[in-house]
Amino acid sequence: MARIRQSDVDEVKARTNIGDIVGERVALKSAGVGSLKGLCPFHDERSPSFHVRPQVGYYHCFGCGESGDVYSFLRAMDHLSFTEAVERLAARIGYTLHYEDGGAAPETSGRTRLYQANAAAAEWFRGQLSSPEADAGRRFLGERGFDAGAAAHFGVGYAPKGWDHLRDAMRAQGFSDEELSAAGLVSQGQRGVYDRFRGRVVWPIRDVTGQTIGFGARRLYEDDKGPKYLNTPETTIYKKAQVLYGLDLAKKDVSRSHRVVVVEGYTDVMACHLAGVTTAVATCGTAFGSDHITVLRRVMGDDTAAGEVVFTFDPDAAGQKAALRAFADAKRFNAQTYVATGPQGLDPCDLRLERGDAAVRAMLDTKVPMFEFVIDQRLSGFDLASVEGRVGALRAAAPVVGELRDPLLQPEYTRVLARRLGMDTEGVRREVDRAARDSARREGDAHRPTSTASANSSSSDGTAPTPVVDEPALRMNLRTLPRTADATLERDALMGVLQYGHLVDGEEVDAALALPMQIPALDAVRQSLLAQGDRRRIGWASTAVESVREPYRSLAVELLTADFPALTEAEAAAYTRGLARKLRLRAVDREKNELLGTIQRLPPDSEQGRAVRLALRELDARRRALTEAPL
Repeated sequence: MARIRQSDVDEVKARTNIGDIVGERVALKSAGVGSLKGLCPFHDERSPSFHVRPQVGYYHCFGCGESGDVYSFLRAMDHLSFTEAVERLAARIGYTLHYEDGGAAPETSGRTRLYQANAAAAEWFRGQLSSPEADAGRRFLGERGFDAGAAAHFGVGYAPKGWDHLRDAMRAQGFSDEELSAAGLVSQGQRGVYDRFRGRVVWPIRDVTGQTIGFGARRLYEDDKGPKYLNTPETTIYKKAQVLYGLDLAKKDVSRSHRVVVVEGYTDVMACHLAGVTTAVATCGTAFGSDHITVLRRVMGDDTAAGEVVFTFDPDAAGQKAALRAFADAKRFNAQTYVATGPQGLDPCDLRLERGDAAVRAMLDTKVPMFEFVIDQRLSGFDLASVEGRVGALRAAAPVVGELRDPLLQPEYTRVLARRLGMDTEGVRREVDRAARDSARREGDAHRPTSTASANSSSSDGTAPTPVVDEPALRMNLRTLPRTADATLERDALMGVLQYGHLVDGEEVDAALALPMQIPALDAVRQSLLAQGDRRRIGWASTAVESVREPYRSLAVELLTADFPALTEAEAAAYTRGLARKLRLRAVDREKNELLGTIQRLPPDSEQGRAVRLALRELDARRRALTEAPL
């Protein structure tokens, strides 16, 4: 594969705001001048420890330690090669890449081609919706209240009848059968490949960044013996357990309002959005699960304690089971979870069709807390008119309340359960407490490590063997630094230079960086910074960090991304200049103290004594110059 010119790699990075790229997947909030933070996309967390510095083009998680630039972020998130990451960002900003052999950009590998194939197929399906054959598809949409504008907004298309219409169109655009198969657009038969979607309305399924990764298709014709709904199979880029239909359209409002509405189908998402409920999403042919929660929490952000997740379920048996499954996972949300059901069991699409947009919005006003909904489901199977029925219902519902970890919510729901059962609150509370203890014990057993045979066996002298404990890997970071005045000054100075060195006079910074530091770990970072050339060059700080020798690189990353105590760039630059000057003043003061100790041991009239006194006067002059110079 041809190698992209390094100058182009640097230019694309310089023109790309890493905050925009990360922000498409993670809800980011301001964390001070030049800093953004959110929930880490690389590990599950409830409090944000993931920081992004757009000015230096770098991110770092203070929880799991993941860090890098915009290319490494894309590679980790979307499993791209380095070349694919550069090509994607270049296409995003309309930059033409050059390759070392002088050729044009090769339309290459794997994942990039899958994205391109899906995008081309989505465009082709959209065009087919206006064809004469697609009358059944247009009628299907119209009967559900969706006009041409709604179809265009959601990218709805039509897959014609026949076995090879899409295949031939994609071949004409240069896609091979192998690429079409890998994208899930065709299936393999005895006579070769054929269109997977035929005679159906087709919805493009997009990831959170808006790239088409698959399709969902609804059967239209009675002679179609396939399933009512057919989705793209699992591919390299389409993992149905991690995808939510409509999230690309809903993410901004979800992030802003900290509210998401989870519905059951594509038409329900369309109906909700057209009715003004623009935070609606749906799963794609699978039950709502833990991976969906992870995706939503990143988009909702860290302020989810005040947020809402509303599930819309049919009140029938299948809907009840879906709610109970969602409840098992929804406990991982910080947000409050609710269930909303339409009148007479109408889903959002039918509700909008029969009663209008206002009815869809009103449905959400009738939501009930998920816990109440689940408690009612647990009680529904018992005869509450009998003593035995009430006791059985209490035993079934008490674990639900016992699993509540909120010390304010649990006693309230204990009283709710007591009222539902018509039982004494104190008796219900004892049963809830017992259920909570049982749950905690089961969780403890599940997380307790299993003893191995060797661990259970005794040594030759009859005593139990000493367990082997792995030593933690050495990792230098801000928390490992000494809590001394020297360490604080050196830490803050390096932090300022890394983050705002491009705004400070180079000679002043160089003079400070030329002075050895007292803390070895910080001195290792200093040496790397000093070795860099032009600090006004885009990306110099990330280059400096990556050149820091181990085991100090993680410390350098944290210095680059940690919060800097300033409210504006001008304030940050002035503070950095002040810190650099303090390093130089510290060096002058230490040199003066050494000379004062020396002169005590020398005869006053000696040649050496006169030389030391001259040196002291020069140091005093240097100190005055530093203290009197404007910042």
